Amino acid sequence: MKYLVSASLIVLSSAAMAAECPQITVADAQDLAGKYPQQFELVEFESAANCELTFSQNPEIEELNARIIGNKDLAPVEQRLPEEPLVVAPYQQIGNYGGVLDGMSNATEAGSSDLLSVRHVNLVRFSDDLVTIVPNVAKDYKWNDDYTELTFTLRKGHKWSDGEPFSAHDIAFWYNNMTMDPQVVEKPKDLWSAGGEPIEVIATDDQTVVFKMKAPKPGLLSALATNYAQPFQPKHFLGQFHPAINPEADALAQAAGFENGYEVINFYYGGSDWKDVPSPLLKDASKVEKLPRAVVPTLESHVVVEDTTEGRRVVANPYFHMVDTAGNQLPYINEVNESYVSDNEVRVLKLVNGEMDYKSQSVNLPDAPTLLDGQEKGDYTVELRPTIGLPTFSFNVTSTDDDKRAIFGNKDFRLAMSYAINRDEINSVAYFDLGEPMAYIAFDPAPEFATPEQRKFATEFDPVKAGSMLDAIGLVDKDGDGWRDLPSGSKLTLNMQFSTQGVPTTVAELVAQDWSNVGVQTTIKEVTSDEYRSAQSANELDVLAWTKGQPIPVIQGTAKDFIVPFDDFFGLRNGMLWAQYKDTNGAEGMEPPAWTKELEAKITEWQSLVPGTDASNKVGNEIIQIFHDNFLMIGTVKAPAPIYRSNKLQNFETPKTSSYDYYRTYPYRAQQWFLSE
Repeated sequence: MKYLVSASLIVLSSAAMAAECPQITVADAQDLAGKYPQQFELVEFESAANCELTFSQNPEIEELNARIIGNKDLAPVEQRLPEEPLVVAPYQQIGNYGGVLDGMSNATEAGSSDLLSVRHVNLVRFSDDLVTIVPNVAKDYKWNDDYTELTFTLRKGHKWSDGEPFSAHDIAFWYNNMTMDPQVVEKPKDLWSAGGEPIEVIATDDQTVVFKMKAPKPGLLSALATNYAQPFQPKHFLGQFHPAINPEADALAQAAGFENGYEVINFYYGGSDWKDVPSPLLKDASKVEKLPRAVVPTLESHVVVEDTTEGRRVVANPYFHMVDTAGNQLPYINEVNESYVSDNEVRVLKLVNGEMDYKSQSVNLPDAPTLLDGQEKGDYTVELRPTIGLPTFSFNVTSTDDDKRAIFGNKDFRLAMSYAINRDEINSVAYFDLGEPMAYIAFDPAPEFATPEQRKFATEFDPVKAGSMLDAIGLVDKDGDGWRDLPSGSKLTLNMQFSTQGVPTTVAELVAQDWSNVGVQTTIKEVTSDEYRSAQSANELDVLAWTKGQPIPVIQGTAKDFIVPFDDFFGLRNGMLWAQYKDTNGAEGMEPPAWTKELEAKITEWQSLVPGTDASNKVGNEIIQIFHDNFLMIGTVKAPAPIYRSNKLQNFETPKTSSYDYYRTYPYRAQQWFLSE
């Protein structure tokens, strides 16, 4: 039997192996990697001839399956697994089945990527070295020579959580009948385009699907490895309500109390590829009884069985496609209990009391001393890890207040407000001198093509310079009350709303104080993530505040941070009326400036190039320079963040980075976590 071995990854080349073959763990692999100096090496172990791995299941899987509404009786585990299941090596040891993983999110759709990453799957994933892309749902993948065609091969016998076959046609259905159907998704993401043209997705047979592009897009694979969007949907289930698939779709929907088939699809899917939209159980449980299922069948490790305003509960998927090196079907953990806790102080208290098993999202460095002090009593461990992105501020350049829009649209105002920020104080007070003042350059970690000057652009603390610049643009105290007024004489007050999911409270408070210190009155108000995003979407905010910046592998696939409004619903967006103008071909909104079109063209060009080449680096540097020449985003301090886990949580590998961008625990195979007694 041959194993692909590295210090951070083991994948068996086949499901066939002797029962007496070594039950390899990552700890074993680290020893082996020392003997084999190459990053990857095929290592052959002796085994009996013609023997096969014996598969085992969770002894409680029948009971868990019964809680998945509408599931049929279970076949034997070997019939539920693919012909070639993905065999993964536990980090330290073969785990024990059972238990409930306790976690929490901020709200129904806010701060929930933590626990979604625990059960998430995609066609591929990054290994925990955050460099190597390896198969997950897909058995294999292959590029053509010029990165215009990406072919995935799937596993024979792979099944959805309801036991129905999963095939390449489910991927084609997701793309052609969901993503590209404006009745389902109003506007496809740029992720699904190359060279400005939509990608083609073609199922050539049951196990093969091809992504074809008009222009090279080498970053599509890495985008799939990190993205929350799952490029497959159950055609057998959602297709019955899609008029293009089933001529009786509308009649079927009407029998269930809906107007048409599309209404049912949106009731399940939410018109978005964000995986954690509220399920029918939360949207309107009274309608569920007339539908074939309460939730859409999934390929994830756990299936939603409860969904309320208080939290969500998921149970192990009896058809999950992974096994450990002893043949035990994963996941080990029976259930995940996700509570919704909107108040940061309450979240921290629950962590200190040891009530949670894992938490990373919305746990900020200012809370670290409290958490570190409680480790022994609470029986948990907190580790600090580098973050991706940094707290970033911006001013609403399409504000509906004419006077404010004129000021916010002035680059000198934005530069002055950057010089007014004391980043060294932020680093000291909020981050205990563990961070580094940084400009926003979009790419994070800072790549080789970013010059030292670009990384530090306009980050020096110079309140005198800031004051002079504000004077020069007419922001002076006209009425003698100690605060600067607008050139018209109207009072200037910046109303800053922020969410702790986006920026730490201490950072927001210090920035607001720094701006007030140069005479610009700034008020702050903490709101929930949902409230912040709603106000931002409605173009109601003066100040935009969120953590911002993405790694090269993500940017290779999606240009959302470079095209107005410079992010999606979940991040810092600016120029909402510019985006409206662009989306309506000038019928509505405000025309964006020429530099935004130049930036969009540059990122499209960069995405077609192979990262690390001279051509790619040159264009990358030009992109950063466009950001600085127009200075829309104000960076602050890049610092590490805490990652919390209960000491009873085993096979836990602390992520190399505390970030949404590599999808939190996804590279670290949370399906092989288990809970000690």
